[in-house]
Amino acid sequence: MRYFEIKINTTQDEIDLLTCILMDMGIAGFAIDDARDFRDLLNKKNPHDWDYIDENLYEMENLKTGITFYLEETEEGKRILKKLQEKIEELIKVVPDPENKVDFNQLEMNWQLVDDADWKDKWKEYFKPVKLTERIVVKPTWEAYEAAEDELIIEIDPGMAFGTGTHPTTFLCIQLLEKYIEKGKDTVLDIGCGSGILSITAALLGASAILAVDIDPMAVKVTKDNIKTNHLSSEVRVIEGDLTNGIDVKADIAVANLMADLVISLSEDIPRHLKGKGVYISSGILIEKKEQVVSAIETCGFKILEILEEGEWCAIAAQIKGEI
Repeated sequence: MRYFEIKINTTQDEIDLLTCILMDMGIAGFAIDDARDFRDLLNKKNPHDWDYIDENLYEMENLKTGITFYLEETEEGKRILKKLQEKIEELIKVVPDPENKVDFNQLEMNWQLVDDADWKDKWKEYFKPVKLTERIVVKPTWEAYEAAEDELIIEIDPGMAFGTGTHPTTFLCIQLLEKYIEKGKDTVLDIGCGSGILSITAALLGASAILAVDIDPMAVKVTKDNIKTNHLSSEVRVIEGDLTNGIDVKADIAVANLMADLVISLSEDIPRHLKGKGVYISSGILIEKKEQVVSAIETCGFKILEILEEGEWCAIAAQIKGEI
């Protein structure tokens, strides 16, 4: 099917009014690029926004504010497009109102025809089976793969939640889980489960029970879908929640692939969710923040078992010093 891809560039002051106009025309599905949000992210408005950012993003500081949406190439789509073009021309002619700061002189609309056959499956070419450890392989569902003896296969389709296994923060966690899970005995708490890949790994490695927790309802949905795809619904329970508020569960191993600041803030709560001398595996930590995280974990009653590093990332395995 072919679509009209429509892009409207505007100003930050007019973005809200323009979205209302589009919705009045029956156009509800659109993506907004707001330069304010981008600048807030680059300036790290919130301490937990990011630990690492690609320097190439700084070249996009002059990102335009605008809206992108699609209309099917049907008679109705053509009608809406024509009506929209007329509306944009009318808005451009509106005399600016200094009091209300309404000025559509900078409105700019462009459109082109695109074919979904060009892009809907193209991205799949970039996702192939990847061997993360000697035993564990992650692959998308559409790729055939013949497992060797003792290999464990995880099927994960790239989606809206983070975690297809190929990022160092994920496969470092997987290496540590592979080392510390005692098959048929240990229970696992997956904190901030994302796509559920660590919960799936724990189940395949023989954990007796796994609880996957995330505050993001989309991550919970994606995790449930991936757990079902891997036929592990009886081994893994998935819930939406915050470990620091209202979750009362103890496990032999807790794993948190998040980021340094979140690992530090969670470390105080982890001991009450671990049995005996439980193991705490944390990742998503830049090496430059390693000592800061290690200090926080040790302050919370853990001893460091080992630290794995890959590129600029590290993962930490720690154990409670005495029984809780």
